[in-house]
Amino acid sequence: MKNKKQLLLVCLVMLIFFVISFLTNILGPLVPNIIDSFHLSLGLAGFLPFSFFVAYGVMSVPAGILIEKYSEKLVLIIGFLLAFGGALLFAFFTSFSIALTSLFLIGLGMAMLQVVVNPLLRAAGGEEHFAFNSVLAQVFFGLASFVSPWMYSYLVQHVHSGNNSGIIGILDGLVPQHLEWVSVYWVFALTSLLMILVIAAIKFPPIQLQADEKIGTTENFKELFKNKFTILFFFGTFAYVGTEQGIANWMSKFLQLYHGLSPETAGAKAVAWFWGLMTVGCLLGLVLLKIFDSRKVLQLFVAGAIISLTAALFGSSAVAVIAFPLCGFFASVMWSVVISLALNSVAKHHGSFAGILCTGIMGGAVVPLIIGMLSDFIGLRASMFLLYITLGYLFSMGIWAKPLVNNAVSKTPLSDLFKKKNKLHGE
Repeated sequence: MKNKKQLLLVCLVMLIFFVISFLTNILGPLVPNIIDSFHLSLGLAGFLPFSFFVAYGVMSVPAGILIEKYSEKLVLIIGFLLAFGGALLFAFFTSFSIALTSLFLIGLGMAMLQVVVNPLLRAAGGEEHFAFNSVLAQVFFGLASFVSPWMYSYLVQHVHSGNNSGIIGILDGLVPQHLEWVSVYWVFALTSLLMILVIAAIKFPPIQLQADEKIGTTENFKELFKNKFTILFFFGTFAYVGTEQGIANWMSKFLQLYHGLSPETAGAKAVAWFWGLMTVGCLLGLVLLKIFDSRKVLQLFVAGAIISLTAALFGSSAVAVIAFPLCGFFASVMWSVVISLALNSVAKHHGSFAGILCTGIMGGAVVPLIIGMLSDFIGLRASMFLLYITLGYLFSMGIWAKPLVNNAVSKTPLSDLFKKKNKLHGE
């Protein structure tokens, strides 16, 4: 029975990872629709991801305090209540100002969920399975990011299309004409409500936070900020999330502006494959990190991202629709390497340090906003050159990072590995 309860909780955490990604990474495909529907400049559109990701900077540390004071279950329910309220607010009142408020509320909710899920996964699946379950959770996270743009594409093509049956028929009555993309928020509201009901019905085990999962005291933070690497690695997470969201949120609009491709089809497909290839790259990265130093892997993947971004910005439409998703493939290992390098570079107060690093997720708010604001003056292509700065910073981390503990790599040459493999097969 105990094993069944553990399995149920692990499945719940995987579902939460899926839903977090499902709600978070849909913004990229929606940006062109929101711009067209509300007649926005690109600068104003940049406030959309800003409203969402600035919530992480506001809520990451308070969410950790709430967990320590109350319970993981309560924080999860509050997180999904915020997401439900934010989605429902915009579903009923479609305006740009309400969109910003809605995204901020959803962002607050997602930040709370992000703080809960890792300790919950460790407790539910056991410490001995945590590494495997963490990778599996990232697969679920990537799968949702791949699925959500296809869901968006399906809805905008079928709502108000004359098909009045089933769910589409219900959405026809709820969604205003020419704002078919708003149907996505009704799906978000329903999904969040279902998650609240599921979580409320499940009994959670008592969870004892480990030292590296606790937020820590004010003194811990003061001590950390005396270490220059605290600031340097904060900007590492800032640069990574800024790069990821800068590409994901603006690629669909770029394809529309410079190549005349539809956001509802080609743009959504490109964003879906961006996240899909990120999942594939994550699996490859796991293998490479067992063979090479993580700093070298980081430099290799950042170099690949720079080449792919250049091809996307200056290539033909046929090249761009491939090169943009490839940026996702090369971005795949950056987050995990940056976090591991950071946590392995300080000897103590890992919980406090993790809170600082998570605050760096605000890069997903600031970088897309700057790109949008610059676009009104120099164009979207030129403004996306900002991503070369964030990628350059990530590349530099592979040079100056001096972790106290390096990632464990195989001492066996690759040639010997292949020899052993052939021997096992009797060759």
